[in-house]
Amino acid sequence: MLNWGYLSSHNRSGGVMHNVETVESGQTFAQALRAFEAAWVDPRHTAIELPPVDVNKVLADRYAVEPAVHMTRRHLWDMEVRKAWDPLTYIPYVVSEGKSWASIPLPGNGRRHLRSSIQKAWVSDDRGRVLEEVVTDIDGQRIIFLGHAELPGPDGTALHADHHQPLFHVEHAVGGTEDAPTNRWRILVLTDEPEDRYREPFDAMVEAGWLPGFIEIYIERDLGAVLRRR
Repeated sequence: MLNWGYLSSHNRSGGVMHNVETVESGQTFAQALRAFEAAWVDPRHTAIELPPVDVNKVLADRYAVEPAVHMTRRHLWDMEVRKAWDPLTYIPYVVSEGKSWASIPLPGNGRRHLRSSIQKAWVSDDRGRVLEEVVTDIDGQRIIFLGHAELPGPDGTALHADHHQPLFHVEHAVGGTEDAPTNRWRILVLTDEPEDRYREPFDAMVEAGWLPGFIEIYIERDLGAVLRRR
């Protein structure tokens, strides 16, 4: 069994797989958030914060929707929880294999599980295994994804991340009000120095003005609506 503690390895793609303290049973979402925020302010890393997306405004302005859908915070949070556990269903344009395991409750109405997926790299067509520790704040409606070089698989055998890109951390969260929710998203690539090439796909996405693909998929798959971009 892999010893839970500090996990690190060098990433041959040019970034560093920095040490990240894993969150064990009995710890809290706050500890995972502290690890994320400590990495966020590290000047070596590439930190990307997308502007909040007013989901219903974008739906009204940029889509034809049949039947009509009004998204609530409850809908957005349901989507985030489903996506965190099942990335293959909700981000198939990035993920070609995905599985989650070892879900446990945390104090303060949190949960933690582990996740392995084969993902397309941020800035190339290369694909490789990504390992993440997924820590959820149910009350705060926030999920932290901490990238790891190594994690124990479902049977305890050590799994290793591929080296097609640096490790990264992500925060997905729901903001706004119940009837006017916003999608919030932060990405942190653990580079050796800031690299604008990791920002470019997100800048292009913001410029395009569509909803993130995972929200489009949720509306069609789980709410039964048909979306047409316009």
